Amino acid sequence: MAAASTDSIPSVNKAWVYSEYGKSADVLKLDPNVPVPEIKEDQVLIKVVAAALNPIDYKRALGKFKAIDSPPPTVPGYDVAGVVVKVGSQVTKFKVGDEVYGDLNEKAVQNPKKFGSLAEYTAAEERVLALKPKNLSFAEAASLPLAIETAYEGLERTEFSAGKSILVLGGAGGVGTHVIQLAKHVFGASKVAATASTRKLELLRSLGADLAVDYTKEKFEELPEKFDVVYDTVGESGRAVKAVKEGGKVVTIVSGTVAPPAFSFGLTSTGTVLEKLKPYLESGKVKPVLDPTGPYPFSKTVEAFAYLETSRATGKVVVHPIP
Repeated sequence: MAAASTDSIPSVNKAWVYSEYGKSADVLKLDPNVPVPEIKEDQVLIKVVAAALNPIDYKRALGKFKAIDSPPPTVPGYDVAGVVVKVGSQVTKFKVGDEVYGDLNEKAVQNPKKFGSLAEYTAAEERVLALKPKNLSFAEAASLPLAIETAYEGLERTEFSAGKSILVLGGAGGVGTHVIQLAKHVFGASKVAATASTRKLELLRSLGADLAVDYTKEKFEELPEKFDVVYDTVGESGRAVKAVKEGGKVVTIVSGTVAPPAFSFGLTSTGTVLEKLKPYLESGKVKPVLDPTGPYPFSKTVEAFAYLETSRATGKVVVHPIP
């Protein structure tokens, strides 16, 4: 994809916008005349090629973080992959024409950007971006940032290391698919177990799970063995604490009541993690997992949200190509 010259950057662009809180199907509208964001000194302007959807996008639209959210109108979208078309005066890592990807919001729920990735153009600080691995498509790259950074930070916070065992709850989801791969191929887990529904068990094994647990047929907390770490992506921390070894750790990414010794955390997004994982992505040891119903065309973004909201997605739901 050729980089645009500064002269060819339009003043307005198409973007999905909601002006009030509510269900995405009711409030999300395509606006063809949204001003292209002005970049700050530490930002780049990106011609968006692909964007991934995350549960936080529709939860934010519902007003669940209203007290600390940037008020509407909002262009949703955290994950982006695209081409740099303009750089701020203090930017040193990137130049016009670079293919980049990242999670636009350094803090997920604390005043996230009013202008996200579901647009033709978006702005991002250079510190949240990394160069796109050359072997990945824009859709594959867009699927990664928020999910893989969340997976990585959660593992770090549990002090996960080589030789430890882990149970991943929700192993076929956006974050879970990456926890399995990172635990096995990056951190050197001795054993990876993960839960999913019957039809997704083979996917878990293909990602590196040694034990694929069908949650529709057995209770993970009744497994004969206990684990050094349980990584909960589905909101079952109360049950998860029964599956961890004494002195082990349970981390959850689902907000709400967390039963000790489980703990939750808020992601701090940074391009540094993406750079650190680049060799694993380029070698194919760690792979993006895209839901087979997509990628969705930009015009079908509302349908993509409706599917994501069913909680049945495998891996990530991606919108691509953006016109």
